[in-house]
Amino acid sequence: MRWLIIAIIFLVSAVSYLDRTNISIAAQPVRAEFGLSQVQLGTILTAFMLGYALTQPFAGRLADRFGGYRVIAGGIVWWSALTALTACVASGTAYAFALLILMRALLGIGESVIYPASNRLVANWIPVHERGLANGIIFAGVGFGAGVAPPLVTFVMLVHGWRASFWISAAVGLAVLALWIWFARERAGDHRWVGARELDLIEKNIAGGKPVSDPPEALLRWRAIASNRNIRLLTISYFCFGYTAFIFFTWFFTYLSTVKGLDLKSSGLYAMLPFIAMAIACAFGGWMSDRITFRHGKRIGRCWPAAAGMGLAAMFVALATQVADARLAALVLAFGSGSLYLSQSAFWTLSADLGRSSAGSVSGFMNLGCQLGGAAVAQITPIVAGHYGWTASFLVTSVASVIGAVCWLLIDPKAELHGVRSASIVAQPPLVADVRKTP
Repeated sequence: MRWLIIAIIFLVSAVSYLDRTNISIAAQPVRAEFGLSQVQLGTILTAFMLGYALTQPFAGRLADRFGGYRVIAGGIVWWSALTALTACVASGTAYAFALLILMRALLGIGESVIYPASNRLVANWIPVHERGLANGIIFAGVGFGAGVAPPLVTFVMLVHGWRASFWISAAVGLAVLALWIWFARERAGDHRWVGARELDLIEKNIAGGKPVSDPPEALLRWRAIASNRNIRLLTISYFCFGYTAFIFFTWFFTYLSTVKGLDLKSSGLYAMLPFIAMAIACAFGGWMSDRITFRHGKRIGRCWPAAAGMGLAAMFVALATQVADARLAALVLAFGSGSLYLSQSAFWTLSADLGRSSAGSVSGFMNLGCQLGGAAVAQITPIVAGHYGWTASFLVTSVASVIGAVCWLLIDPKAELHGVRSASIVAQPPLVADVRKTP
């Protein structure tokens, strides 16, 4: 049952990325209808990133206080409504540009809860030794959703217009909401289909020896989170990850169609490649990390593969700028995105291990860095491309990925946050009450 729960979170993840990338795929008809420049389009894309990024820590805290199950359900309703409303903005409206910015910012706020809340559920449902694979599957939804989006949105757009593609995206979100409400639960103990053996396995192997149900006062203070060296390094590295990853979500489709000269149908096909690579690499990277960690410990199992993945991504992104053929460039960039996403599960697995009962808050703070990186690349890329060319934009991305890799080599995965109870202590029944009374 725990893996079926992860499978549904995978679907939620996929739909969230369908809804956030549809405007990038429909960029050219949207620009033409509303009379937008590339920089104005970048501002609209940045609005989503900022709305998403700035609410990340609060989204994580909501998940820690009210539970990932309810928070994700509310998020799906929110972002589905905003996706539909975006398609209702009329091009003749006096403040159409401002309305598009507002809609995307609100959409970002609604989607901000997904991954911190998912990490809260991972901390409740998944034993520590399986979290790499679990997070790998969840974030494979990123690649799957973003990979399905180009052909789906392109097909609907060519037949019925870009607005219809947004309405269909919203309808898919509501269908997944129904599945979520019917099937998912906050903890294994709340689910009637979880057998006694699986429940025993889960409760004995998650941090703290039991599902996290601590009162709000047990949550970590923001100062403890922000002042921790390892969390700061994770956040900086995730900023670099986001800067690298979001060039695929925001400008890759435009790059293929306008710079490399591929037609709309071909662009939609080749734009799938990086996201297919992401989906495969996410799950494989998580599985590989779990296996290496089991044999050699967290330092080698979590940090080294993450650093290697980001380093390889830098190499492939830089190499793609030197390839003249558009199709070959798309293939090389797909290797870059796949390499990058080998590191994805390590970010979320380590933040859950560090955060324990505050896994949502810690991962939300960390994800703030990733989304600020995404906001930065959405705005900076067209400016750099306009002044120095698209090659320079992708080389800046490559440098960011190198910095992220170096950060992983400086992280201590065995360190504990001040104020987080040790699993070994909580596991001893006579000491539980005393530990809880400790300030």
